[in-house]
Amino acid sequence: MSLQVKRVYASPHPEDGLRILVDRLWPRGLAKEAAALDEWLRECAPSDELRKWFAHDRAKWHEFKRRYFAELGSKEALLAPIRSMAKKKRVTLLFGASDTKCNNAVALREYLESRE
Repeated sequence: MSLQVKRVYASPHPEDGLRILVDRLWPRGLAKEAAALDEWLRECAPSDELRKWFAHDRAKWHEFKRRYFAELGSKEALLAPIRSMAKKKRVTLLFGASDTKCNNAVALREYLESRE
């Protein structure tokens, strides 16, 4: 499976492959054209309650992932096309957070790769 994560604010490149924004909210200050998205899958993002609880607090990272993975368990039908596409070509999961190591796109990639 060929999955990568990248900040949506970074310049798009042809090697990104399919570009999917996986945030619930549109990234601040970013024009839709500049994002160069193929898809925006809001439904793959953590619930509003979980997102607000986490608030990008690294101390909550492991518990965030546990709760987010539980939410993703009920979204397998939505995730199946991502898995299928990632087997054929590179898929880039895009996020808006400034933390590049502890965000929902990183967690989503881990979830998808662990359940191949």
